[in-house]
Amino acid sequence: MDKKITKNSFLDLSILIPYLILSAVGLLMVFSATVPYQINRGLSPYRLAISQGVFIIISFVALIITYRVKLRIIKNEKILKIIFLIIILLMIYSRVGPNTSANGAHGWIPLPGIGTIQPVEFAKLFTVWFLASIFSNRQEEIEKNDIQAIFKGNNLIKKVVGGWRFPIILLMIVELSMPNLGNTAIIGLLALIMIGASGISWRWFSGYGKMLLTISLSFLLFLFISGGDLIPGSYINARFKAFVNPFTDLASSGHQLANSYYAIVDGDWFGRGLGNSIEKQGFLPEAHTDFIFSVIVEELGIIGGIIILAVIFFMITRMLLVGMRAKDPFNSMISIGCSSFLLIQVFVNLGGAIGLVPETGVTFPFLSQGGSSFLISTLAVGLVLNSSADEKLKSLSKL
Repeated sequence: MDKKITKNSFLDLSILIPYLILSAVGLLMVFSATVPYQINRGLSPYRLAISQGVFIIISFVALIITYRVKLRIIKNEKILKIIFLIIILLMIYSRVGPNTSANGAHGWIPLPGIGTIQPVEFAKLFTVWFLASIFSNRQEEIEKNDIQAIFKGNNLIKKVVGGWRFPIILLMIVELSMPNLGNTAIIGLLALIMIGASGISWRWFSGYGKMLLTISLSFLLFLFISGGDLIPGSYINARFKAFVNPFTDLASSGHQLANSYYAIVDGDWFGRGLGNSIEKQGFLPEAHTDFIFSVIVEELGIIGGIIILAVIFFMITRMLLVGMRAKDPFNSMISIGCSSFLLIQVFVNLGGAIGLVPETGVTFPFLSQGGSSFLISTLAVGLVLNSSADEKLKSLSKL
């Protein structure tokens, strides 16, 4: 008797294995980076590492559930509406609730005995998930009417803020009020990527891409001309000034980025050895979150950092290929969106650590300490694994 073919038969190991490797490396580096941080605060040296381990286990269970669930459930608009309502209420609470601020910004909800959650992490993945569902149901309209099918409305106001635009804009407004410019920009960028992946003519996406690039370069030029002094008194202003030149104010705004440079230079090609970072001993703030990659390079060297980047870029590339090869519109868009989400997170975190972009507080997927970030990155992988298996099952059924 032939063995019954199930979804498990089509599990994409080229995505799963890099995920498992990154999870293991991330837990090891979180342990290395958080022990001195906790000791300096007079707390248990293993607490954050144990908390990260618990979230990794929870995330792996969530990965299995996400992989097994039927895609028709994932695409259900009623479920999406409920999820949006939960996310927006959590984001509002993280702005106005007690004990929700850190380092001059809001956005964290404390969970006694566990740590904190950051609702905006869920908002970023929701943007991809929600738009993939909406646009996949409009394929005939998009093929016929192009971008007009995306921006439907009887008047200009409805075309700008009506339909799917309203929840996305609302998420961005709430996140901007934290204030968190980095995550707000990521939500907007993910929305643009999903529009581009929806099936509209590439002439539109090319035009908007050039406009976005022009605006970004103009902003950077203005930033350097002004010396980064755009919003006096704001913590965002300090990050802009540090981005322009961290060495002009080593005691304050430039402290983090300058010490990130020191960590990378000190690591050289082969590193100081696991656990031997100097910068994590209180010199580099947020060494276990925003600047985890700097600690990795200091301890494992530039070679170690390149190997880790190779692993995550290989995984992201495999996820992107699932989307590019998929026949089902939803599978294609969710895979392209999730891989873009992880790629943006890597670029923004790494760029902030080496001074390519202003530091934003965005975590490095799977490596930074943070339960919300790890869980959402895992769910993104799970959605792509599900889509990959679904495509293989559909192609087999046609034989």
